Amino acid sequence: MHESSPSRKTAALQTSGALPLLALLAGNVALAFGPWFVRAADVGPVSAGLWRLVLAAPLLIALAYVGNARPFRVTRGMVGLIVFGAIAFAADLASWHLGILRTTLANSALFGNSATLFFPVYGFLAARTWPTRTQGVALGLAAVGAVLLMGRSYELSPKHFAGDLLCLLAGMLYTVYFVAMARVREAMAPFPALALATLAGILPMLLFSGLAGETIWPRHWGALIGLALASQVLGQGLMIYALGRLSPLVVGIGLLSQPIVAGTIGWVRYGEVLGLPDLLGAALVAIALVLVRRTPKLAPAD
Repeated sequence: MHESSPSRKTAALQTSGALPLLALLAGNVALAFGPWFVRAADVGPVSAGLWRLVLAAPLLIALAYVGNARPFRVTRGMVGLIVFGAIAFAADLASWHLGILRTTLANSALFGNSATLFFPVYGFLAARTWPTRTQGVALGLAAVGAVLLMGRSYELSPKHFAGDLLCLLAGMLYTVYFVAMARVREAMAPFPALALATLAGILPMLLFSGLAGETIWPRHWGALIGLALASQVLGQGLMIYALGRLSPLVVGIGLLSQPIVAGTIGWVRYGEVLGLPDLLGAALVAIALVLVRRTPKLAPAD
């Protein structure tokens, strides 16, 4: 992913070989296990987010040096954007991990990934344009799906409703992170950008963990190592690889595997049975995600 010419970038985005598709699906499966690892950890949910970054940072730094002798060349302006994005990402992790313990795994995956719908709204506002008919339909379907999911959640348990709100907040915070890091990606390759954001997010996560009054030091490391490898290294790493090589429509369909896998884990491990309103709401959100990704996007910096 180090092509420099526009033609080669365009060609890369149109590639649909078996390897990028497998990477996309494997990345989403890995990310779907994140909520399970958070629940299994013997530290608080915010502290689990802290260890996710701490344990992943060395591997991400090593990956940043693969094929790049000087991966961390940044300007002063880029440093500010990275720090701003890292703070937003840390707040995203804190709210999402708190929400994971208060709702179903399927809902946490759906609402935690709602930034994919919020970011187009930011794009419309920034460009001062109205959405196309397809984009408007996608946003409308997403809104109806969210109402169905959250309404059903509140009916079953107000505790689930609070968890949904926390995960929705996490999705909004991730949008802020994405806006900042999209600017960074214009000048940096993906793994150096991800490594620096991970490093910059450690201190805010430590602060959030202290404010939450959680036990930070674990007695058992298995779940935390799994969280770091699955969510921060393997999941995001494979997604970064696939995003530059598959069309938006294929990526959108592939993303549907994440809430499906998370819902399956919740059903098998915690007995979280989904009702008809949940399934209908999830289907509407899934359709909206696919429609949003049908719109063309610029290739990221390599």
